[in-house]
Amino acid sequence: MTLSSDPPAPLDWKFSQVFGERAPGDDLQDVDMISAIEFDKSGDFLAIGDRGGRCIIFERKDGKHTLNQHHSRHELEQMDFTSTQHPEFQFKTEFQGHEPEFDYLKSVEIEEKINKVRWCATSSGSQFMLSTNDKTIKLWKVKECKVKKVKEMNAHPFACLDNMLLAERSFVSREDKPAVANGYRQEWMEKIAKNASPSQDMHSKVADMEDTAHTRCRKVYAHAHDFNINSISNNSDCETFLSADDLRINLWNLEISDQCFNILDMKPPNMEDLTEVITTAEFHPIHCNLLAYSSSRGFIRLVDMRQSALCDHSARILQDGDSHGLKSFFTEIIASISDMKFSRDGRHILSRDYMNLKLWDTHMDSSPVAIYKIHEHLRPKLSELYNNDRIFDRFGCCFSGDGLHFATGSYSNLVRIFSGGDGSEEGATIEASKTPNSRKPLLRTAPRARRSSLSNLARGFYRHGHENSSSGSSESSYDLSSRLLHLAWHPETNLIASAAGNSLFMYYS
Repeated sequence: MTLSSDPPAPLDWKFSQVFGERAPGDDLQDVDMISAIEFDKSGDFLAIGDRGGRCIIFERKDGKHTLNQHHSRHELEQMDFTSTQHPEFQFKTEFQGHEPEFDYLKSVEIEEKINKVRWCATSSGSQFMLSTNDKTIKLWKVKECKVKKVKEMNAHPFACLDNMLLAERSFVSREDKPAVANGYRQEWMEKIAKNASPSQDMHSKVADMEDTAHTRCRKVYAHAHDFNINSISNNSDCETFLSADDLRINLWNLEISDQCFNILDMKPPNMEDLTEVITTAEFHPIHCNLLAYSSSRGFIRLVDMRQSALCDHSARILQDGDSHGLKSFFTEIIASISDMKFSRDGRHILSRDYMNLKLWDTHMDSSPVAIYKIHEHLRPKLSELYNNDRIFDRFGCCFSGDGLHFATGSYSNLVRIFSGGDGSEEGATIEASKTPNSRKPLLRTAPRARRSSLSNLARGFYRHGHENSSSGSSESSYDLSSRLLHLAWHPETNLIASAAGNSLFMYYS
């Protein structure tokens, strides 16, 4: 990625697809809300996780994996033409990744909500994926398999039935697909009863093998974190990954689930001396010895694991030198970094705090390269946002594949998109809907129960008397109850997948 003083031309965004769109009047269930999203490195697969512990995988329609030897030259030419258009996806599979758990030592229930999903690099045809809730990480194998599906036959009705029974026998001989065979049998018996007559020929044939997928949990990495896991990241060595909570970063081998190495521990001898916590951690995309982690104080620390087995004191700190000025009770709260991403070449880092999106050069530790103001208009309302708990919302961010564009979310289900430059441009704003230029009606925000988390305690929230410092008004020019927290950029083309509630909206340029 090379940033110049002249930013790239702005992109013109258009609606592509939506999955899980709610009908008017439908209630949004908390368990259906999307909580994690990521493309794999090829861009052919997209995984999302939700608060109900489910993982859903989508597959690119026009990817190379859809081609086979049965297509004619004309069909292949058509596919080559359509592949130059923006990618389109279809549902592939869904499985229950995590269930509610109970921690008997602490007598607390662990939610099934999926915090992160991460694809693993693989040289085989199978796909591997990591998912995590607050305490448990799992490695999943998404295996391709072939299923015969009877479409149509040129034969007498009884020949059709014979062929169908032959197809069924081939299913029953497979231990993992007896239910599918019964489903096809019922489907075809209904077709025969409806369309066939003794004096009438059937125009049917047996179709090609149909791709499907089933998943299997290969490894479970548990009992290694005292606090809630906030991030996982795969290493470029394709053998290890890290997991991070508020105070620790652990290094795992993908093949070993019963032990890990603690490479960073920020826990002080006296917890009352705690001043900051880890908010997210990410491996460098190229160099397997480098990683970065962010903190609740707005710092990004770059760590080289070759320098020390424990990375507590060997980090190089990236910090905003221009942020020093008038401090307030909310200064450290809004400085906390909620998400962080490396560019593909690893030279730049994108970070998101409550107010801003910041672009960093890893060779410059004094200040960010550019600052894009997202919520500056909310600064007069920080007291109100604190009281209704919105100030703790964790917005994500993402790079484009070429590293020249960046995106993040905001309220009213808005996606904010910027291009490399000096950070002064307004960027593009699209709403997560089929008509992205429209605006939703204003809604009144409802207060939520205050969370009691370690990161809150680290910033001293309960040592200050600000519970009554409300402006008295809960209306604004945007919808605080609609938050676009999670989004991902396709690695090969300008396509953004964004999560608005339980709906997945895609936009292309």
